[in-house]
Amino acid sequence: MQTSPDRHEYPAHWEADVVLRDGGTARIRPITVDDADRLVSFYEQVSDESKYYRFFAPYPRLSAKDVHRFTHHDFVDRVGLAATVGGEFIATVRYDRIGADGTPASAPADEAEVAFLVQDAHQGRGVASALLEHIGAVARERGIRRFAAEVLPANTKMIKVFTDAGYTQKRSFEDGVVRLEFDLEPTDRSLAVQYAREHRAEARSVQRLLAPGSVAVIGAGRTPGGVGRSVLGNIQDAGYTGRLYAVNKALPEEQKELDGVPAHRSVRDIDGPVDLAVVAVPAEHVPEVVTECGEHGVQGLVVVSAGYAESGPEGRERQRALVRHARTYGMRIIGPNAFGIINTSPRVRLNASLAPEVPRPGRIGLFAQSGAIGIALLSRLHRRGGGVTGVTGVSTFVSSGNRADVSGNDVLQYWYEDPDTDVVLMYLESIGNPRKFTRLARRTAAAKPLVVVQGARHAAAPQGHAVRATRLSHETVSALLRQAGVIRVDTITELVDAGLLLARQPLPPGPRVAILGNSESLGLLTYDACLAEGLRPHPPQDLTTAASAADFHAALSRALADDRCDAVVVTAIPAVGEGSIGDAALAQALSSASAAAPAKPVLVVHVELGGLAEALSAAASTAPQAAADADDVPQPAPTGRRPPAPEAKVDAEAPEDAHLIPAYPAAERAVRALGQAVTYAQWRRDAADPGKVPEYDDIQEKGAAELIGGLLARGQGLTLGTDETCDLLGHYGIQVHRALPAPTPDAAVEAARTLGYPVALKATAPHLRHRADLGGVRLDLADEDQLRRSYAELTELFGTPEELRPVVQRMAPRGVDVVVRAVIDPAAGAVLSFGLAGAASQLLGDTAHRLIPVTDREATSLVRSIRTAPLLFGWRGSAPADTRALEELLLRVSRLVDDHPEVVAVTLEPVVVASHGLSVLGASVRLAPPPVRDDLGPRTLPAY
Repeated sequence: MQTSPDRHEYPAHWEADVVLRDGGTARIRPITVDDADRLVSFYEQVSDESKYYRFFAPYPRLSAKDVHRFTHHDFVDRVGLAATVGGEFIATVRYDRIGADGTPASAPADEAEVAFLVQDAHQGRGVASALLEHIGAVARERGIRRFAAEVLPANTKMIKVFTDAGYTQKRSFEDGVVRLEFDLEPTDRSLAVQYAREHRAEARSVQRLLAPGSVAVIGAGRTPGGVGRSVLGNIQDAGYTGRLYAVNKALPEEQKELDGVPAHRSVRDIDGPVDLAVVAVPAEHVPEVVTECGEHGVQGLVVVSAGYAESGPEGRERQRALVRHARTYGMRIIGPNAFGIINTSPRVRLNASLAPEVPRPGRIGLFAQSGAIGIALLSRLHRRGGGVTGVTGVSTFVSSGNRADVSGNDVLQYWYEDPDTDVVLMYLESIGNPRKFTRLARRTAAAKPLVVVQGARHAAAPQGHAVRATRLSHETVSALLRQAGVIRVDTITELVDAGLLLARQPLPPGPRVAILGNSESLGLLTYDACLAEGLRPHPPQDLTTAASAADFHAALSRALADDRCDAVVVTAIPAVGEGSIGDAALAQALSSASAAAPAKPVLVVHVELGGLAEALSAAASTAPQAAADADDVPQPAPTGRRPPAPEAKVDAEAPEDAHLIPAYPAAERAVRALGQAVTYAQWRRDAADPGKVPEYDDIQEKGAAELIGGLLARGQGLTLGTDETCDLLGHYGIQVHRALPAPTPDAAVEAARTLGYPVALKATAPHLRHRADLGGVRLDLADEDQLRRSYAELTELFGTPEELRPVVQRMAPRGVDVVVRAVIDPAAGAVLSFGLAGAASQLLGDTAHRLIPVTDREATSLVRSIRTAPLLFGWRGSAPADTRALEELLLRVSRLVDDHPEVVAVTLEPVVVASHGLSVLGASVRLAPPPVRDDLGPRTLPAY
């Protein structure tokens, strides 16, 4: 692409791929002198009406002068952007900087006129809205703060583009023209509009992939076997409701079918639209296939072909080229190296994957970055015997492979509003955009449970995954996900355990658990497991091994009716003898009692009862069952749950959305799943009132900004000195105790006289700093003699004063030593961390984290979320610490970092929290130009 001959070089960083309202993609890039022919061709395809709206007069064609003007830009005062599909323009936007009199101007003028033109065939796709976001970001970068636009009153679509953008604006009408003026500074409303548009577009793009009206399998072999032929057979066997085609360029000219499916040598030969193409050809042939699909108008690709980034540097470049190529035609990609996708909806019934069996229809959305893990998850959810048993089905399944394009974020956008999905399970080996994932996870978790297990926790992400650099540990990322409402589990087993409970049972209203069953020992194991998970179990109720189905029904009914009970765990062991209880009878008894009290969850722990789990899955009907010992079990009234469509039945006995009871083979697994549900339910209740970020009258935000600006003028990044640190923190009401250097004993004495006794003497050398356990600190020195003696001891033990770097500090009131840190991570954003000071907390990793800005309720929970929190609340008779002062300190640090993103790191260590008030004894601050925040910029897909 030719570089502009004017003042600035071609701004390649303005190029971006965007998802449009209908789920397709477009490329946005600056217009250059090389685009003259494209511009003329584009203009010829615009209707006369649209031309009239653009130029306020009939304007059938562009003159040579117009073409020159619209393709020659300096990328500062005159900028033009184009949206392209297939390399051709579908829309353009430009701005021209103007002065106060409305004539062309240069900086420092900060206003510009903006105008759009969208090809009629692409109007209504959200192209103009996307272009407005990008041209607005470009203008802000070039020092323009306000746009003006003149629009004919009849051009209601363009007026709506401007008014719906969410910017602060004003409107006037003069000489038959509507004049709109609006500030370009993002507002809460403009960001909300942007996020809503992003959600609709990305959800629609995934919906087009998961519910296509027609599918072509490219690479379906002529003989049985092979990946392509297997996928074709799986689609057929699932009963796909749309049109299916087989494509293989090696087919003989005369062959028109393959396994009864219309067969073609190329996608181009298909007479009709193709919504989705499953690509199963060798990697070297994929570019040709992508071109054919793009030219035929295919909307999306599932690339199961391997040989991309997972294979090394050469494959990584091949993968980048694949994504760029597909996006040129507006197509989205699942893969490459993908296992495939499944949609069990009776309206679709699509199994475009390598899974030979379609999972039962259900209400669990399943996402796996690994094909092997995807197979394992589908298998566990499908089978009825062993492990966690019973029938719970899948709504949709996506295995993203290398997730070069479509990622977990996109699928979350879809599942958030998908009426067929109630629970989301995700296996992630990497999180490409943690900041966005956290935002989407918080929104999703507020509506439906989101359970995540992350692989590669202690190793680098798989080769095929593009991952943003982060300085945060896995534990920190996990804590931030939990803050967003994500149910974090450690294993695939726990993922399925939690998913089955959440898909089948209501959320527990609290942590109080009733335990009942026919085994005292199993009840005690369950009781201990509840305590270990932080639940509040009642003493187990032993029904004895002689208990009948009626006994179980009566005991469960009583427990569910008890206001002091929030959930029930039923334990069952096999009984022998002539009058022993039958599996079907017990299952019906438990299901009947549970259905009569549907507001509380019920779980079953069974030991060697293979038939009970299946019976529990089947015992969903409220009609009487032909089973022994159940004749006198009362039948509950209908619960009012909507009946499923006939096609949505799991099997002949159990509709999927019936009130099923999950069964677990071990008490620990059942209770762990219950504990996760209790924690999530509490998060849901807390999320309804997240609190607020408080205002403090003594915060001097403007003064801090001026100080930061002056300090950064010295260089790109710097760690502040002691005085500068104290000054900056003081602007936010954070006072730091002075520490005076003591290079000699006499200097130490002089410092103590200045500060006043009693004092502390500390070594600040890096290997001794904040390590009181190593003996580098002397406290409560009441006079000069004690100070000199302590000084001599330190130098004798640890070396010369030059090595020790001793300081003297006035003693603070006794209390609990804590550490407060804040850091801006390039991937996750600003994070506030808190923990107790000392080596023990560091070794145990006992640190809690929250995303900034922190609300008052989050600060309260942050203080209480570490394991050593009891030390702050009067543990073993000690005086309780002033946690309100501590929470205020956390909120002030959060405000500082949120208000000034140039503050990239803050450490307050130690902070001594006394019974009344606190003392900050050490502080450090680092400044740097703030990292780019792509969540505040225009919508874009990850760059390739």
